[in-house]
Amino acid sequence: MFENLSDRLARVVKTMKGEARLTEANTQEMLREVRLALLEADVALPVVREFINSVRDQAMGEEVITSLTPGQALVGIVHKQLTRLMGEETVDLNLATQPPAIILMAGLQGSGKTTTTGKLAKYLKEQKKKKVLTVSADVYRPAAIEQLKTVTGQAGAEWFPSTPEQKPEDIARAAIDHARRHLFDVLIVDTAGRMGIDEAMMREITALHQLLSPIETLFVVDSMLGQDAVNTAKAFNDALPLTGVVLTKLDGDTRGGAALSVRQITGKPIKFMGVGEKLNGLEVFHPERLAGRILGMGDIVSLVEEAQKGIDQAAAEKLAGKLKSGKDFDLEDFRDQITQMKRMGGIQSLMDKLPAHLTKQAGEVNPDQVDKQVRQLEGIICSMTPLERRKPDLIKASRKRRIATGAGVHVQEVNKLLNQFEQMRGMMKQMQKGGMAKMMRKMGGMMGRKGMPPM
Repeated sequence: MFENLSDRLARVVKTMKGEARLTEANTQEMLREVRLALLEADVALPVVREFINSVRDQAMGEEVITSLTPGQALVGIVHKQLTRLMGEETVDLNLATQPPAIILMAGLQGSGKTTTTGKLAKYLKEQKKKKVLTVSADVYRPAAIEQLKTVTGQAGAEWFPSTPEQKPEDIARAAIDHARRHLFDVLIVDTAGRMGIDEAMMREITALHQLLSPIETLFVVDSMLGQDAVNTAKAFNDALPLTGVVLTKLDGDTRGGAALSVRQITGKPIKFMGVGEKLNGLEVFHPERLAGRILGMGDIVSLVEEAQKGIDQAAAEKLAGKLKSGKDFDLEDFRDQITQMKRMGGIQSLMDKLPAHLTKQAGEVNPDQVDKQVRQLEGIICSMTPLERRKPDLIKASRKRRIATGAGVHVQEVNKLLNQFEQMRGMMKQMQKGGMAKMMRKMGGMMGRKGMPPM
């Protein structure tokens, strides 16, 4: 996410090193490079102009603080202006109404609207502790209703049935009635999308809006559309009283222009950003944190929040109690640790939030390859019997062959897993003996090796 923009801005900062202060000459050169970086990222031209003018006003002639270099002073200025551009403050959903709070989802076909509806249902259920009902008013796309049924079930929310033969208004009325009678806190209405903006589409969604009177009308936009995403958002904003924007596919090969432009063009806050296809891939939009990511500062706060959400507290306490009692760390515990990491979104999700200098230190680590290896490790452990997982020392040659066949891998991969497990078990034994410092030194040595660190 924003890799090209981040690299360009990093080069700009590097060229500023060695300067005593920010002068008109070096500021002009720096601004030219920043302008090119933003245009390459597909940021709307009016937004680029305003951004450059704001940075120039703050940077021109500003004395560099004693402890800072001009490059660092520039980062501070650009960070502040990027944050302002994207909205400055985090804007949460407004659910302060007589239940059910109705959320209307709008957007073009292919923007990820239905998947986002499922992600939002999961977020509201797990993070806000709400009783959530979803319904599809998309009677044009054959698989839309079934898709929403599937993702809603995966999210742990409830789904209201509808059919392609019904009218969208009739579906909406029935869903509202059901939500009221069964005391739902939130009703999320997924609407039909089109391949492009047309009058029929706008008339239909306007009529739905009048009928539903939603407290939130969210525009879901594919950030990979770049400049077109901003134009589409403006068209929807002119037709509907939008309350917020959801940017999807920010983990893809996107230049980030939509994220930097849509707030300024529409005047509506970005409330969420979608990353990945999994239902836990919906993040609250924090302008200041995203500005930090773009500038290579990372987003440690979000990383900690993801860790807290991904960790199963009961499982962690169970493992701690097991180690405290002197029992051995086994392969079932090892598998649980792998599962915890997957819940946090995988290696790529974690690396996206780390500062640039740390991700560069990772060198040749390929996040996709590491995630593939993690899935392979999990598959190998699942091919073992419960007894083998509890007593790994039983796994000899014939058992290794059977496990490898079951997991679809070579025996060498089983051996590699067992070696990694032995290293982890050794660390756990150090913890049992109170040798935390020694264990940390050992972990440091492992992390310093080239390639993927052992689990």
